[in-house]
Amino acid sequence: MKLIKAFLVTLVSLCMFGCSADEPKISATFNQAATLVGDLPANPLQWQVITSSANKADSTMSTLYGNDAAVKYARTTSQHDYPGGSVLSLVTWTQREDERWFGANIPDQARSVEFVSVTVSADGRPSYSYEDYEGTPLKRMPPSNGTPTNDRVSYLLSQRAAVMP
Repeated sequence: MKLIKAFLVTLVSLCMFGCSADEPKISATFNQAATLVGDLPANPLQWQVITSSANKADSTMSTLYGNDAAVKYARTTSQHDYPGGSVLSLVTWTQREDERWFGANIPDQARSVEFVSVTVSADGRPSYSYEDYEGTPLKRMPPSNGTPTNDRVSYLLSQRAAVMP
């Protein structure tokens, strides 16, 4: 019995004091590289997430954010006719390996920030405005007329909300 007690005391002592107090602590840091720097009309990082995706071919990751009206609509319906006042923003970052988590990737530099704003005219028809910001710092790109802009607006509006627990 004394042998078992001595073994248990030794085991408990090793468990309590087995880790050295001199090991360096890893402090939490903020990912400064992923911040949005530039002349944006709003900071989408302060909005709620609608969905996210990663593009392995481009080594990019994107998050679609929305203001309160857009998020409420996206989470309650599968339709894509957002109400007036909705604003969506797709932020796309390049990726880099996470130094703290083997095999994980985290956002690095912002590649682009796109905004789609929805307004509704008096006759009930929706209207969409599109803005694209690129570069370092982020600057508004000149509007392009035609299909590319319409395709981007359609793409952003068609994204379905991720299922949130």
